[in-house]
Amino acid sequence: MKKINFFLSLMGLSFLIASCDSAPAETAVVEDAPTPLVEAVLSAEEQAALTPDMVIDILKEGNKRFEEGTLTARDHSAQVRNATLGQFPKAAILSCLDSRVPVEDIFDRGIGDLFVGRVAGNFVNVDQLGSMEFACNVSGAKVIMVLGHEYCGAVIAAIAGVELGNITEMLTKINPAVDMVTDFEGERSADNPEFVHEVCLANIRNNMNQVRIGSPILKEMEENGELKIIGGLYNMTTGAVTFIEG
Repeated sequence: MKKINFFLSLMGLSFLIASCDSAPAETAVVEDAPTPLVEAVLSAEEQAALTPDMVIDILKEGNKRFEEGTLTARDHSAQVRNATLGQFPKAAILSCLDSRVPVEDIFDRGIGDLFVGRVAGNFVNVDQLGSMEFACNVSGAKVIMVLGHEYCGAVIAAIAGVELGNITEMLTKINPAVDMVTDFEGERSADNPEFVHEVCLANIRNNMNQVRIGSPILKEMEENGELKIIGGLYNMTTGAVTFIEG
């Protein structure tokens, strides 16, 4: 019961914080708002001309704009209509389910730019692998990123050994990352932010390798230079993503 209460209190933390301020929000008046940009949706030819390194640079540049608060103003409705007949995204990103991790915004990308898969704890399973194979081998994406984030509730729950319904089985996919952190000298607990940070990193690296282990197709594409499998750790305080290669 203590583990269940720990997990439920963790999930409700953001709600409690938000509830502390009950004052109605004032409507902001925006002067000189930027004109929304209607980008051309990437074509097959443009996608083919990209290299994995070029795509990684595009993601880094977009994240810098997100960090600085200079996101591109886009007309998403127009982009959706323009992408009706096909899609040729640049990258596939496996993200945590966390609602505070808005993947397209983090990299300042629009409609048709990214394939995004989500699961609590950003771990690889057969469904995610099949989706990645479609994204890269069939649809031509040049980068796979396993995107984790600081203060991940799923990682914290795995460290704490939470047991609750199907969550118990789900956390077995994250437990290997806890065991991977072998040289940590501090307190190995869910209450230690430094240990949580190390497990988040280990979870990203482990799942980068699980992509290679679980999909010979994607591993061969990476070995042939058609694809790069990388990781990213999103800092929710700053908006910055630390890129992890190798």
